[in-house]
Formats: sequence, C-alpha cells, structure tokens
Amino acid sequence: MTVLKPAQAPPLRGFRPRVRLGGSRAGVVLLPLLGMVVVVTGWWLATSVFELIHPVVLPPPQDVYTAFQPRVVRLLEHTLVTTTSTVVGFVLSSVAGILMGLVLAGSQVVERMFSPLLVAVNAVPKIVIAPLLVVALGWGQRPILTMVFLLCFFPIVLSTVTGLTSTPADLAELARSLDASRWQAFRKVRLPAALPQIFVGLKVAMPLAATGAVLGEFFASDKDGLGFFIVQTSGMGNTAATWAAVVLVAAMSILLYFGVVLVERLFLPWVRETTSAR
Repeated sequence: MTVLKPAQAPPLRGFRPRVRLGGSRAGVVLLPLLGMVVVVTGWWLATSVFELIHPVVLPPPQDVYTAFQPRVVRLLEHTLVTTTSTVVGFVLSSVAGILMGLVLAGSQVVERMFSPLLVAVNAVPKIVIAPLLVVALGWGQRPILTMVFLLCFFPIVLSTVTGLTSTPADLAELARSLDASRWQAFRKVRLPAALPQIFVGLKVAMPLAATGAVLGEFFASDKDGLGFFIVQTSGMGNTAATWAAVVLVAAMSILLYFGVVLVERLFLPWVRETTSAR
C-alpha cells in the first residue's frame, strides 16, 4: 500500500527572515542611541565643518563638552533642583487634573460651566504670567511649581474627561446588563477603559512640566536650577555653557518621559496585549 505524503512547498530562494529591530530589547536601546549619534553628527557638520551657524548662536558639540567638564558638579546640582521641581509640580498637577477630570466627566452642567474657563487659562501665554507669579508668590519654589502646574493641568484634565466620556458602548451595555451600580460601573468599566487615554495626557504633560520648571526658574530663582544657570551664563555671553545646560534639560526630559512610559507599561500591561500598540 502506497502512503501519499503531502507535497512540500519549494524553498524560497533569497528569502531571509525579517528581523524587527525596533521591537526587540536591543532596539529599544540602540535605536535611540543611533538617533542621538545622527543628531550630534549633524550638529557637528553644521557648526564645525560647513560653518552654517555662527558659534555664538550654536557652538560646536566639542565646545559644549569642553564647557561642561569644569562645571559638571555644579550643573548636576542645578539639574537635581530642576528635576525635583519638575517631578513635584507634575505630581501635583496630575492629582488635581485627574480629580478635575472626574468632576467634569461626572456632571455635564459642571463641564459646560468650567470648560471655557479652562480653555481660556490654557490659552494665556505662561511667560506673561511668570512675572506676576513672582510678584504674588515671591521668589523660590512656589512660583516655579505654580508655573509647572499651569502648563501640565489642562492636558491632564482633557485626557481624563476624554477617557471617561468615551467608554466603549459594549462595555457600558455589559455593566448595565449585570445591574452594576454607578460606582461599580465606574470602578470596573469606565476607569480601566479611560486609563490609556489618561496616560496619553500624562505623557504630554511631562515634557511640559520640564518646560514650566525651567521657565519658572528664569523669573523666580535667584541661585538654583538649570533655568537660573541658563540666564546667568547667557547674560555673560558664555553660550557653550548655556548649551550644556540646555542639553541637560533635554536629557532630563527624555528620562522623565520614559519613566512615565515605564509606569504605564507596568500598570497597564493589558493595553499592549489587546491593542495594536507596540
């Protein structure tokens, strides 16, 4: 008796398995480093090789590094102060913004009353308010934290309201079919469904928090912070040291942003499993 074997497809010539570097653990580290190398190389070419930008405006990267070396301890101290202001202001605005979002999402009357006011406050350029904060609150941390709060508050409120008012219809219908109370539906359905959108607002707000801290230090700090250091060195014409502080602000913002991303992945692992998120 002859046994028939299934036909085997001929091997594809020249086929190689596709490697997704961006989705691997190595790609998470290597690709950002590669991007930094590309940016620094372009910076060096524009300032040192082709001399497209005057060094007073943008010094070459080697000059910035030279200015950074003798001031490393001082710059790190300023970075710690700015990072503390950024994180504290971000946490305060996150708590207040999420609570305000809960109130607005829970009452259509309240939402219609106060949404225009929130939009108006957010539309006012914060650099206009900064000197007034110094007059009202004095020098130090209070006006700086207030500036961080003002920049972060609106996107967190908006993302919270959007998340809580866009619960999938099938989940809302499921809660009603199970005769869940309003609190049970909120805790088991609406809030979990809104968390991805809330984290979108938090990720938008974190870089704004760094911006607010530096902007507040421009006006309200008299001795500490990267914003104070930038004002001090730029006033003396030392643009290389100024750009060293700017680079530290950028590095701080990147680390804090990915800190929020890490918290999201730890607390919401199901988002990556149930959506097309990478």
